[in-house]
Amino acid sequence: MAVIGAGLMGHGIAQVFALAGHEVNVTDTVMKNLESLERRIAANLRDLGDDESALARVRSCVDLSEAVYGVDYVVEAVFEDLALKQKLFAEIENHVRADTILASNTSVIPITSIVQGLKHRERALGTHWWNPPFLVPLVEVIETQWTSPETVAWTMDLHRVAGKQPAHVKKDVPGFIGNRLQHALWREAIALVEHGICDAETVDAVIKASFGLRLAVLGPLENADLVGTDLTLAVHDTVLPAIVSRPGASPYLQGLVVAGKLGFKSGEGFRKWSQEEQSALRAKLMAHLKAARDREKSQ
Repeated sequence: MAVIGAGLMGHGIAQVFALAGHEVNVTDTVMKNLESLERRIAANLRDLGDDESALARVRSCVDLSEAVYGVDYVVEAVFEDLALKQKLFAEIENHVRADTILASNTSVIPITSIVQGLKHRERALGTHWWNPPFLVPLVEVIETQWTSPETVAWTMDLHRVAGKQPAHVKKDVPGFIGNRLQHALWREAIALVEHGICDAETVDAVIKASFGLRLAVLGPLENADLVGTDLTLAVHDTVLPAIVSRPGASPYLQGLVVAGKLGFKSGEGFRKWSQEEQSALRAKLMAHLKAARDREKSQ
């Protein structure tokens, strides 16, 4: 298989497939990404206690045509730019077999827009991995109106055997499933701060100390069935009319960006962040994800 893009997501995707026994060609137009590819994957494998011999199945390729020649599966993991992705897939299609499956790893761009110009659209689809790809199990597999059932089934099986948890997205909509749910929550979280109901720290504390504790084992619709759809309906009749439903982004969020309050990258977003606080939160998140992965592997 081939991974196009050796950056944040691409190197992790290559790592997962190599661990699953696949020969993986990786290419990137940014040479520093290719030059550091093996070092980054090796460091991840050591850190996670995974089989370091998997690295031998990863090969760096400078040329795109060399990377995709003769492969069964190509996944693109370049940055979120529609025109770039469209151009890239048009070039890829010139160098692969007619039956090679083509996948785009994108967070929100509709797959239909990316692959609409392909000659063989029936073998193209989306695979949305979550960061970091070697720790978060979910991969959303997104079909378009052109994707064949065989392509979907093959791709679902490929990721399942590689140890991922594939989720079939049957209609190509912006944000797919996970990001639509995540940003619906973020919209209301921002609105609570915007309207002076609480501060940002309180929003995060409430989520982490209440329903956030349950989410790993109790999804929202499981919870609705647990408490009863009648109670869920009664709550919705009261709460939903009061929840923000504007179609655009929050003016409060827009104001933060205009003011240069960009979160970790500027040291302040919804709240101020020292370098020590940033490092501590990143470390806490990675430790949490590693522990969850270890628990899953031991079951």
